Parts: sequence; structure tokens; C-alpha cells
Amino acid sequence: MFKATCLGSFESLAGLKCCADAVSFPGKALQWLDIMDLEREESSEPAGQASDGNALLDYLHVVLTTGVGPQILHRLLEEFGTPRGVLAASPQELHAVPGVGVALGQRLRSGESRERAACVMATCQERQISILTPADPRFPRLLLEIPDPPNVLFLRGELLPSDALSVAIVGTRGASQYGRSQAERFARALARAGLTIVSGLARGIDSAAHRGALEAGGRTLGVLCNGVAEVYPPQNEELGLQIAEQGALVSEMPPGSKPKKGMFPQRNRLITGISLGTIVIEAAERSGALISARLAGEQGREVFALPGLVSSPNARGCHRLIRDGALLVQDPEDVIEALGPLVEGVELGPEQTIRNAAELQLNDQERVVLQAIDIQPTDINAIVVGSGLPVPRVLSTLSVLEMRRLIRRVSGQLVQRL
Repeated sequence: MFKATCLGSFESLAGLKCCADAVSFPGKALQWLDIMDLEREESSEPAGQASDGNALLDYLHVVLTTGVGPQILHRLLEEFGTPRGVLAASPQELHAVPGVGVALGQRLRSGESRERAACVMATCQERQISILTPADPRFPRLLLEIPDPPNVLFLRGELLPSDALSVAIVGTRGASQYGRSQAERFARALARAGLTIVSGLARGIDSAAHRGALEAGGRTLGVLCNGVAEVYPPQNEELGLQIAEQGALVSEMPPGSKPKKGMFPQRNRLITGISLGTIVIEAAERSGALISARLAGEQGREVFALPGLVSSPNARGCHRLIRDGALLVQDPEDVIEALGPLVEGVELGPEQTIRNAAELQLNDQERVVLQAIDIQPTDINAIVVGSGLPVPRVLSTLSVLEMRRLIRRVSGQLVQRL
């Protein structure tokens, strides 16, 4: 009974955020979240649940209030310091904040908003759904870089550091057999290489991409426009459960939120924002996948498109993307080579840090030699000692790494990792 009441009360929240109300999270606005993180570290609560829950409850109370997007949240925290300060503010103080009108001020101070936030926390605890704030170490760093980052993420499954190496695969729901087979082929190969596959769990290309990653034993993330307590569309429920076990279901909407047509473009910005690049496989001229491609470009991400038959309506969107500058790809290796250097190294293991997606294609010997090279100029003798390999093998491997543009020679005896 409690479950049905809680979940049912959130249908009205499906449109609570607006992409136009968007701004990146600055460091100052995250100071209070750092404090909340410290409280969590000193407690025995699991990650994502702050100490006694009051700090997280206050935060959810604010961010789940209809009308509070990233920009309004930033203004409120700049003015009042913490969510508790926001909730303690008088109506006059709230109205003085740009963008906070009488109606929004009333919603922030209402007991109903507090009850909704408490209901979300209870549902998440019951359903084993994690709540990630932007200060949570598991919160995807790439999402903090987009113009309109989510205020909160709800997670069913687990995010790993290796998920920072991710690629989105999107396309039409009405995919052909060719499109589905290509989506599976790309997802399978990229997952085997160590990349996480991201998609929207829709019919067609999305489902094929998720299945390809799962079949390869790799990781995949399903980004939803509804709450993660239920899978949409219903026929993908079993696939969604597999994704949660071998990756994660992710949403910025609280449990119980129902999918609405206008929410899909907003969801798409998370699919592209959490990924290093987006591959479009089969898209008609007015396909939603083209919205994803546009968002990826605006976010500074790579956009790839797979060509198809010139007579196929589902190929016209991809051909238009290629005409407009998207990278034409024929094989998964094309994607890895094009991703290039990463902004920040990704630790795949105790002794393996990836700084360039091309490193995923290295053999064991090349990987050992590369790991022995620092981002500062490194003496070849130190590389020989660090790798434990004979000098001739080290020298030949250095030549290969240099040709692949993973290192550069500083002088006759010094090399540097790029």
C-alpha cells in the first residue's frame, strides 16, 4: 500500500526540469555537497545516503520541487548556502532570488514537497536504488561538464570507474535487420575492447546495442526518461533487469515518474553527455537520434554515423550527419581510433590507467611498456626496469607506441606519454 502511494505521487514530477534552465555546477555551489559527503564518510550509511538522511532529504526537497532546475538551484545555493538555508528562508527572501516567483516559493515551503522527498528516499531504500548527488564520487564526471547537468541521479545497479570509458549507440526504433545486426556488432566489439555501451533502452537500435554488450560480457548503461523502478517499454523489462545486473539503469527522474513524450530529448542529453562519443546507426530524416547527435556536438563529444543504402529512408539521417561533418565509421576500430586522448586518466586496475582510448587495442607487451612511461619525460633505462622486458623488446615496442601517437620522443634517451 505504501509502495503504491509513494510511486503514484510522482507522475506530476515527470516534467519538473527544463533544459532551458541550465548551467554547469560551479565549485562554490558544490561546497555544501562536500560537507554532506564528509558527513556520509563519517557515518556507516551506504554511499548516496547522507548520515542521518537529513542533508539528503533537504537536498531532494529542493531539487524535486517543480521548477527548480540547475540554474535556479545554483542561485538558491549562492544566496542561502545550503538546502537547509533555502528551506528556512522567508517568502520575501525567496522571491528576491531571480527566477523564484510566488508559486515556486510556495512549493519550496510546502509540506507536500517535503513528503514527496521523504517518499522518494523511502522508495529508493526499499527498491535498492542509489541516489547520487553531483558531489558523490560515483557521479559521472562527464555529466558535470555539460551545459545542463542533472541535479540528481537515481541509479539501479552500479557505476564503476571504468564507465568513464563509454560510447553511446542510438538510432531508430523501427530498425531493419541490418541496423540491429550492426548495432550488436559495434556494441559487442567495443564492449570486448573495454568500453561501456550507453543507450536508451528503447526498441530497435537501443535494445540491439544493449544486447550486444551483454552478450560480450561487457558493461552497459540504460538511461531512462522515467523512474528506474520500472522499465519502459514494458517488453524490455527482462533486458532492463540484465542491464541492472551487468551495468546500471540511470535516470534523473524519481521512482514512479512515468515517461512523457517531451522528456525524451531531455533524456537524450544524458545519453550523449555521459559518453565520449555517440554512434548513430539508422536514423530517418526526422529521427530522435538526430537530436542526440546535435546534443553530442553541442556538448563537445564525437559524433559517428554508419552509412546505409541510399534507397533506405532509415539511412538518410546518417547520410545527412556525415554530410554535416560526422565521422563515417565502418568498423568498431574506427570509433576507438577517433576517440583520442582523454581529459582525465581512467583507472581500469591497480596498474592500468587509460589516457587514450587507443590504448584499449594494445597487446599485453605494449600495455606493460606504456604503463612504465610517465606523463613526464621518462628515461628508457627506467622503462626497461619498470617493464621487466629485454631492451630489444622495449625499443621495438616504443616505436610502435610512437607510431600510434601514444608517446613522443623528447630526446634520444627520453620518451613521454601523451
